[in-house]
Amino acid sequence: MLQDIRNNAQGTIAKVIIGLLVIGLSMFGMDAIIGGFSGEPEVATVNGKDITEREFQRTVQMERQRQLSQMENPDPSLINDDELRNSVLEGLIREAVLSQDAVDQGMQLSNTDIDRIITSMSQFQVDGEFSREAFTATVRNAGMGVAEFREALRRQFVINQIRSGIAASAIVNPETAKDILKLQSQTRSFSTLTIPADAVSASVKVTDDEIQDYYDANKADYKVPENVDAAYVALSLDALAKGVEVSDEELKEAYESQSKDLGGEEQRRASHILIEPGDDAEATVAEVEKKLADGEDFAKVAEEYSKDPISAQEGGDLGYAGKGAYAGPFEDALFELKEGETSEPVETRFGFHIIKLTGIRKTERPSFESMKDELREGVAREKAGKLFSEKRTQLADLSYSEPNLDVPAEELGLEIQVVKDVAREGGDAPFDHQGLVRQLFSDDVLNGEFNTEMVDVNNSTAVVARVREHHEEKQLSLAEVSDQIREQLKAEHIQKALTEKGSELVASLQDGADPASVAEEAGAEWQEPPAMSRNGRGVEFDVLQSVFSMPRPEDGKTYDSVAGAQRVVIVGLENVQEGEISGGDEQVKAIANFLTSQRGQREYIAYSASLRDSAEIEKP
Repeated sequence: MLQDIRNNAQGTIAKVIIGLLVIGLSMFGMDAIIGGFSGEPEVATVNGKDITEREFQRTVQMERQRQLSQMENPDPSLINDDELRNSVLEGLIREAVLSQDAVDQGMQLSNTDIDRIITSMSQFQVDGEFSREAFTATVRNAGMGVAEFREALRRQFVINQIRSGIAASAIVNPETAKDILKLQSQTRSFSTLTIPADAVSASVKVTDDEIQDYYDANKADYKVPENVDAAYVALSLDALAKGVEVSDEELKEAYESQSKDLGGEEQRRASHILIEPGDDAEATVAEVEKKLADGEDFAKVAEEYSKDPISAQEGGDLGYAGKGAYAGPFEDALFELKEGETSEPVETRFGFHIIKLTGIRKTERPSFESMKDELREGVAREKAGKLFSEKRTQLADLSYSEPNLDVPAEELGLEIQVVKDVAREGGDAPFDHQGLVRQLFSDDVLNGEFNTEMVDVNNSTAVVARVREHHEEKQLSLAEVSDQIREQLKAEHIQKALTEKGSELVASLQDGADPASVAEEAGAEWQEPPAMSRNGRGVEFDVLQSVFSMPRPEDGKTYDSVAGAQRVVIVGLENVQEGEISGGDEQVKAIANFLTSQRGQREYIAYSASLRDSAEIEKP
């Protein structure tokens, strides 16, 4: 187990765990992960071990911040606190159960193993080497002690080892993978007969009684929701920036500052072959060097030997890059090469690299004229930023102290704008922001006595609004919606008639009716597309889905109908052609690996649920 964990310390798993720990702890401290001090009130007890109130509250706050960070316009009021708290508590219970299970199985990491994990992580390295100063600074900036961080890391790795072990234990029969590949490549030959709405629409009638009955049964669907006519003022950074004057001297200064990073540097195009460290690394390096010395193509050797999965597919090509893009030893070797030369093996923390320089270029520095508009916009926004901050504070103060929008608009030079019919669900911008809408419909604002508070609807726009007129929910009369209901009922009747027509035609064809005669009677023509796979194009999705859900025809064609979208399509399935495995063993292996991964995840979820169900859990 320990060797597996040491290997994982070099990979994505470790990076994810470290990232979660650092991000979470930087906001809420170590107790968000490992709990608070002894003697604190608990929110749950799992097999005799407490989940403390402090741990719970801080994890709730962490999850709340995560959800807010995923919103385009963060609004805490959109978060359901009850659901959030229940979800967090259940997550802490599952984590406690898994952690206890790991201890029961004797899965532990020694201090030496923790040291190796930490020193291998790039977050704590400078120039490819572990830096104790960087590690200590990162941990302290995260608001915790080194010992606390080590303990949290120890627990997360052990829990992950159980997850990885269960997932890796799943087995899928290769024959299952072959069957799936055959199904994916299977093709079917079929014909279609489309009956449009016109074929039955003349016989469809909608009576006034039907309209009345439908209206009476669905009155709630025919209401104008409560809404308001709202006035608002918007303070915009973009609008302020347009009025800011920018001198030529400021533009030239910005050009000199920015253009240094945009061109004029030498870039080198490299290809490399990466050999990962290990017992056989030196032998592999020697084998690669011999093949290159014997004149074999570098790209082909890279495709065969390189352990960099992305560049290996491109013959080792890494593209053009300037200085600072690669680790120190790699970069040093690259910039010592002449074009076309290949380096000696270069060792970095990733392994051994054999590098070939395939191109050199120098990027052109953009001209001042070509950047002038972009520079003007950037400088103007930067200068407007301070003004925006000042006016934003003024807007907040004025909108609170004044009983209307006239004074804030006059003082700040803003236009009072109006949007009508804003419902509680929102309306046109800026009332597509739920926080602003919620304030608009608050009791104090709805009666027209107060402005809303200032709301940042995005990073560069602040809005204050008030209600001009409040409209209660209104029931629409039958006369107002009669035409709408008539069209809706007519469409439903037509679709029903088409469905019945389709069923009749399918029954007739299954009983042996001549397909040509059936088509002639229906006033349509059979279409015969080429044999198609499940992902075929040129046929409507629901039709193709029906084709591949139909049973194999045993004697002649088998028929089915697909209704919807104001038409019905008769489908005649003629033949099923078995699929072939075109990719050979590699494709079978890829599908088997995917299925194994899916099954492993399901088994882990089931295992976790089993531990949860059998645990003794008490909630005060």
